[in-house]
Amino acid sequence: MRQNRVLWLLDRLEHEPRADAVIDTLRKGVRALPLGRGRDLLHGRWLGHPVHPLMVQVPIGSWLSAAALDLRPGGSREARLLVGVGLGAAAPAAVAGWVDWAELHRRQQRIGLVHALSNTAAVGLYAASLACRLKGREGAGRAYGFLGLTAVGLGGMLGGHLAYRQASGANHAEEVPNVVSGGWHRIGTVDEFPVGEPVRRSVDDVPVLVVRETGGAIHALAERCSHLAGPLSEGTVADGCVRCPWHGSVFRLSDGWNVRGPATAPQPSFDTRVTGGHVEVRLRHQDGGEPAGQRNATRAGVAHGHGDRD
Repeated sequence: MRQNRVLWLLDRLEHEPRADAVIDTLRKGVRALPLGRGRDLLHGRWLGHPVHPLMVQVPIGSWLSAAALDLRPGGSREARLLVGVGLGAAAPAAVAGWVDWAELHRRQQRIGLVHALSNTAAVGLYAASLACRLKGREGAGRAYGFLGLTAVGLGGMLGGHLAYRQASGANHAEEVPNVVSGGWHRIGTVDEFPVGEPVRRSVDDVPVLVVRETGGAIHALAERCSHLAGPLSEGTVADGCVRCPWHGSVFRLSDGWNVRGPATAPQPSFDTRVTGGHVEVRLRHQDGGEPAGQRNATRAGVAHGHGDRD
């Protein structure tokens, strides 16, 4: 069977580098915005997943409803109102989208740029539609509206490609609880984990980040960042947290909580113990493991060889 033409075009777009200079300039500009804590708000860390897909429901729903009213007589006033509501809601949704876009991989950014351009064209067409409607040119207003809806549909298709084909915004650590088997897993001796340094180990072929603190406590998290699978073992450890080297997400070592975005999902965390000088880990919530947020199973005394925990 021949490849779907649309997918072929999208694959070509993913590998097209001619807009990369524009992408670099836009990314630097978005990252330089003085958003402060608002950046995590726009990422959707408070929600547990990106907030942009939620925000776009307002303009899309308003414009689709306006198109439905345009198909019947007597709905001009209501359609005009809905077009205006959509335009008003498009701006904050676009800001959230740009903030997410600036923290994506290059191939995702290439698709995302066209997605943004399509939606920008839709906003321009709907602005023209509203201007015509306000001047009493209802026929032109409807025409611009239907053109705008077409652009929105194209942008939505590209957004779906970003989310489902390229896994933009997905939790890249979601599969860990479904892959790691229950029970304790030996990952090395205590001496193999230098104090304060991130070390990468593997459990059931799942990469695990291990950090031993000065006091003796040992923490273990899924090693691939939930944002875009960045290698946390190559990140920096400070103040009880690890920072992803790719996009700067910060996770608490004790329980994997995402302290700072762009990650919107926490890291799966492991209980740890030292038995006979060997470090063992167990995925939390398995076999009666402690809930995330409680103290790490390793105690300083155990880590120093004063006792073992079964």
